[in-house]
Amino acid sequence: MYSRELITFISVAEQGSFLKASKELYITAASVMNQINKLEANVGVKLIERTSQGTQLTAAGRSFYKDAKKIIKLSEQAIARTRQIARNEKQAIRIGTSILRPCKMLVDLWSEIDDGTLPVTIHIVPFDDSPASMEKMLETLGKEIDCFVGPCDSLTWKERYNILELRQGECCIAVPRKHRLAKKDKLQWSDLDGENLMLVKRGDSPVLNRLRDEIETKHPKISILNILHFYDTSIFNECEQMGCIMETLDIWKDVHPSIVTIPMEWGYKIPYGIVYAKQPSEPMQAFLNIIQKRLTTKNSKI
Repeated sequence: MYSRELITFISVAEQGSFLKASKELYITAASVMNQINKLEANVGVKLIERTSQGTQLTAAGRSFYKDAKKIIKLSEQAIARTRQIARNEKQAIRIGTSILRPCKMLVDLWSEIDDGTLPVTIHIVPFDDSPASMEKMLETLGKEIDCFVGPCDSLTWKERYNILELRQGECCIAVPRKHRLAKKDKLQWSDLDGENLMLVKRGDSPVLNRLRDEIETKHPKISILNILHFYDTSIFNECEQMGCIMETLDIWKDVHPSIVTIPMEWGYKIPYGIVYAKQPSEPMQAFLNIIQKRLTTKNSKI
């Protein structure tokens, strides 16, 4: 950040002689003189007067000395700030967040743990819930973001990624506010007779597959409308526009202003937790270890 000659000049200015400066810097007096000569040649003016009693600064030298001290101080501060930022970057955890996969639960949990001394910082990275954006985000999981929080019952996800469960999400029924069921506090199977129910297509979710099996075998008066991709806000819009009902989660109760989420007496739950790469970074693994310890402690008290 600054030259050796500048350090040598400051030492000579403060020590008052080449010899004393050489002892402070652990170099020869001849090396001190050579460096001062080089510095004066570069600056273009005489900075130090040589006398029989030692050295003294010229008027230009006194001005240069004050500025040189400032330069070194600013340089050291710049280096310290840069190194701190680099340390923070290495330990930053990038948590993805979206409307249907908000990071609040994880951030709140971390707030309970972090007293300001833990070597981890949180960066929030927004993403979109649309199927194309979700696919792209999942392909780069561990690169652009380290993790996100959401329903994690997918067999594909369990194969491709690691999952740390935070809770069980309650499967509920979502209905438009003008729907005949909207005023009910809780629903039973008989309430759904004659309704069109939006449900994720059969395949990747064991829980929703079991739900579909029960509807098809025991509740034939309910018609199933297949949802072909990840839930996004457009699904909730369709539910409202079509006036039908849909399977949803309690965590999504406030997603859409025209949709009411009602508990259902059927006992279906979906794991809800942190989804992250198979080979997480060291900071991410340290973060997960801390979260896991906190969850174990909380569960042991229940």
